[in-house]
Amino acid sequence: MLIKYVQIVLNSCKTNRTYFFGEPMFISEPLPFVKNFIEEIDRSIRKYDENLKLTSIQKTWLCFCIVAIYLTRTVCWAKYERACLGKRSLAAISWMFRRSKIPWEKLLVISTMVIIKRFGITSGCLVIDETDKKRSKSSKKIYKLHKIKDKTTGGYVMGQKLVFIVLVAKNITIPVGFQFYMPDPKLKEWKKQDEKLKKKGVAKKNRPIMPDIDNNYPQIPDIALTLMREFKVNHPQIKIHCIDADALYGTKPFMDAASKIFGGIQVISQIKETQNIVFRGRKMHVKEYFASYPGVKQKVQIRGGEETQVTVGSARLRVCAHDKKRFVIALKYEGEEDYRYIVATDLSWRTLDIVEAYFLRWLIEVVFEDWKASEGWNKLTKHVGEDGSRRGVILSLLSDHCLFFHPDQQAFIDGNLPACTVGSLTRQIRIENFLQFIRELINCENPGEKLDTLAETLKKGIYNLLPSSKHMSGRCLGRLEPTPSLKNKNVAFAN
Repeated sequence: MLIKYVQIVLNSCKTNRTYFFGEPMFISEPLPFVKNFIEEIDRSIRKYDENLKLTSIQKTWLCFCIVAIYLTRTVCWAKYERACLGKRSLAAISWMFRRSKIPWEKLLVISTMVIIKRFGITSGCLVIDETDKKRSKSSKKIYKLHKIKDKTTGGYVMGQKLVFIVLVAKNITIPVGFQFYMPDPKLKEWKKQDEKLKKKGVAKKNRPIMPDIDNNYPQIPDIALTLMREFKVNHPQIKIHCIDADALYGTKPFMDAASKIFGGIQVISQIKETQNIVFRGRKMHVKEYFASYPGVKQKVQIRGGEETQVTVGSARLRVCAHDKKRFVIALKYEGEEDYRYIVATDLSWRTLDIVEAYFLRWLIEVVFEDWKASEGWNKLTKHVGEDGSRRGVILSLLSDHCLFFHPDQQAFIDGNLPACTVGSLTRQIRIENFLQFIRELINCENPGEKLDTLAETLKKGIYNLLPSSKHMSGRCLGRLEPTPSLKNKNVAFAN
């Protein structure tokens, strides 16, 4: 029976069917590449700070959690308990997460150092963006929970917002820092009231003044600047060529400050079509300028891959809101009617170089998609408090970093071949884990006895059968028949 089940699994792998990847997927010993990754982190931690280290129990727990993320695609202790057949209890897993003195804030930094050293990264670009995590309306103890815009419906939901920075190097793309964002409640209320009074026609001098900035609630661009400064301190040997960000970051304070952090490098963002520029002493909207000076068709490479045709116009113009000259580019893909307007700080770059650097910004969207779909944090991450949220994100990002230590991924990258997708690699890891489980079962002294023990473990409550509310079995269906004494009344009522 065991051999037959293995054969079914292998056949389904060949046809790319993955129905067996859900539970039950059993964890036995962590896979070798996960152990190697955690050992490398431990060695680097000891070099980084002599007073810091990971104990053997902590290393084992981290290995277990990373493998569990690949198998369950969640950060959920109950699923982990079932996946390991009760060898680790929910309470024990949770205790390690909450109470063990793991140097959490250093893990992501050290992990990034390990990957940078392994692949010989010396330079790259930083990409900045933010992403949302929807939460239940009834949530109260989740860290920095607030109203966020629901892009699918246009309404509002409760959720969390995270600001990320991602390093795009020559051979790999990795998340290197994050921070949670929450708007200042006082400032939010002031904006709401100010908008109401403005609609009523109340003059600005008669409206309440804006409250002082609360440092406990930094704005998103300020969070991004803090993350970049931390990256500069932690990885001073990395040369950053440029910084990519969307329109939220296309302001003078952010672009100038971000450029200054890395010695005056290129910062690329977007501006609105209504942004005022000055051309030959005349003020006009950027859209108006490029209507008079339309772009020309050019062929450019999309993220170093396929070539595509775009319409590009550019000029070095004085942007009024920035109070200085910027490199302004109008970009339109084939088939589009409207331009998008890119702004860059360094005037010495060529137009097409800025455009191709701007395309790198979309790689962070792929990072978000992989992180949410395959690396756990987007599902069942209900850990409360600041520690719960921050450590949950760190744990899931460690699983992303760990994929670079998979032998197949390393072989592709070292051979200058396209790296594997996160989805395909985690599917293969589930196969490898399953085969290792079967191999251990077959190689033990008494496989039949071992299998019987596993069956008993399952029956004792690891996979509980839960009562269904759909069926009436075990419940009273009710008296579904007429009452004789009410028959005459029924006739009377009918008449």
